Amino acid sequence: MDRTISLHIVDYAIIIATFVVSIVVGLRFSKNQKDTGNYFKAGGKIPSWAIGMSILATLISSVTFLAYPGEGYSSNWIRLVQGLMVPLVLVFIVGIIVPLFRKVIRLSAYEYFERRFGFLARLYASLGFVLNHFAKMGTVFYIISLALSGMTGVDTVYIVLIIGIVVVLITMLGGMEAVIWLDVIQGFMLIAGGLVSLGILLFSVEGGPGAIWQVAMENGRIGFGPFDLEFVNLTFWVMALNGIFYAIQKYGTDQTIIQRYLTAKSDKEAIKASLIGVLLSVPVWALFMFIGTALFAYYKITGSPLPADIKPEEVFPIFITTKLPVGVIGLILSALIAAAFSSLDSDLNCLSAICLEDYYLRWRPNTSEKKQMFLSRMFIVLAGVGAIAVAMFYIHAGGTGVLGIIFTLYSIFSGGIAGMFLLGIFSRRVNKKAIYFGILASILFTLYALLSSTPMTFGDTKILLLDLGDLNFNQHKYMIGVYSHLVLMFVGIVASYIFKEKPVDETLTYYGWLKLKRENKIRN
Repeated sequence: MDRTISLHIVDYAIIIATFVVSIVVGLRFSKNQKDTGNYFKAGGKIPSWAIGMSILATLISSVTFLAYPGEGYSSNWIRLVQGLMVPLVLVFIVGIIVPLFRKVIRLSAYEYFERRFGFLARLYASLGFVLNHFAKMGTVFYIISLALSGMTGVDTVYIVLIIGIVVVLITMLGGMEAVIWLDVIQGFMLIAGGLVSLGILLFSVEGGPGAIWQVAMENGRIGFGPFDLEFVNLTFWVMALNGIFYAIQKYGTDQTIIQRYLTAKSDKEAIKASLIGVLLSVPVWALFMFIGTALFAYYKITGSPLPADIKPEEVFPIFITTKLPVGVIGLILSALIAAAFSSLDSDLNCLSAICLEDYYLRWRPNTSEKKQMFLSRMFIVLAGVGAIAVAMFYIHAGGTGVLGIIFTLYSIFSGGIAGMFLLGIFSRRVNKKAIYFGILASILFTLYALLSSTPMTFGDTKILLLDLGDLNFNQHKYMIGVYSHLVLMFVGIVASYIFKEKPVDETLTYYGWLKLKRENKIRN
């Protein structure tokens, strides 16, 4: 079966219009970009609903559009569990972390770690962000190029280059203001594309939604199990623990989210925006996971042919191009491209902010505003080139199971940062020396876990670089990230009893926030 489908000219016109509109929005806001305060924080004047939509668009991306249906098609909903943990965690911490960050940082989220634990803590956290988001951007480029190549026949390399150039141009010109308002448009497009696709799927088989559900149930595609309390295989508990720390790290240490806090008009607006973003994200994740479930049932019921060697994340694109009418195909593909834009432009802007604030200005603090703006744009270009290079590596390696790759990379590059954040917020004892021992322990653990569980390929031979026999790390790779946080916290707490320093600044902790809140209540 030939996977390449010739799109109608109407569909191409809609796709081209998406690129044109995106560039126009970037140009529209370019005239406002005269200083880094506006370039990275949109002047602190964005309404909460728009920030919330921007958070949604950044979190879901084209990975949601393609990888979640791929998982729903090939398995059950177990990988949705991570997302379900986010609102449960956020409800408890958002009221603390949003006003804290808006008060203590200028731009970089990792300034907090320096003020709490010293420069090395800041460097470690920001480096983790950079590595994680280069991996993420490369994955987004890879998966959208794979999908569009299968639909149009255009080489994946050219697709990556075209999308990369456009995204870099938009982000470089329009700054965070353009990023957020494009995200609003793209978020609505993504949701609409998902709803239209699901509606067509559900009513394209005899028996409608009931038949889809029954076939999915009979074939084990509905549910969040297995629920075995073990961490060697992928279970509900592996994903739940992963999700708890993902939520803490994403909303407490991730520049792409924390930078959004700074674009709001007030603490209250920023908190509202965070809740809007996450409460919209969960149903959208669920929507696209269920699209995969419905796809499995659809092809089971109808018997429509699929290529024998098809990858799960390719099923939805084939359905779009072979089963949907002209015009609708263009709209949904435009939503897919917009989803990639909404994730990539945010990452590029935030990576530029980190490069400027955490690295360059650290050594050149007296740099003029004009030069800072020039450097900010150059950092976006360099970050874009780096992300494209990662995507080319994925293409060359022929990566499969993209959602699994993302979760594994997150586990590796998280490196205990959420644990460091929790100690910073909730511990008045843990100090700089203690946290450095915790960081060292977390790094050593991560290296041990990776080297003793991941075989390296040399020619036709696979060997472990660190083979300790029964002491090899034998649990699921997603648990590496979970344990790295716990290791850092445990060692940091123990070391704080050995290395004592002057009392910490309580304004950087939950207790200082609580005290300030009580004082304000008394005054009021």
